[in-house]
Amino acid sequence: MDKTIDIQQNSFLGSGWSFPVLFSTGNYQLNTTSGEENINEAIDLVLLTKMGERCFEPQFGSGLQQFFFRNMDETLKGEIIDAVKVSLLHNEPRITVKDVSVNFIDIQAGLAEIRITYSYNKSNTRHNHVFPFHLKEGTNLAR
Repeated sequence: MDKTIDIQQNSFLGSGWSFPVLFSTGNYQLNTTSGEENINEAIDLVLLTKMGERCFEPQFGSGLQQFFFRNMDETLKGEIIDAVKVSLLHNEPRITVKDVSVNFIDIQAGLAEIRITYSYNKSNTRHNHVFPFHLKEGTNLAR
């Protein structure tokens, strides 16, 4: 009963296919998500998509891939923050981004942590989402 009430109260958050797209074992049904999990997966989808990657939605995505192999400094932090805010403003209408911060977790491995603080437009409930972003790909290759 408690779970049913929670689902009804959060139905405005939407539901959809899980990302990445998965099928359940046994009955081969498509996995779906709803509520906060669905929004977090939608944020990941926006941030992982290159600009122009979708033929019929060329403005969808964040373009974070343009920051690969860049010098990890304050300028890069500002550019990432800007790209995240603009992409979520245009591509995720269910939330309002309150704050975005970037921390360089492991400079040697090129790992940056993007922390997004947002609120649901319908209820003004505040939430956080952490997105790990690797600035250097293939650093584990032997030299």
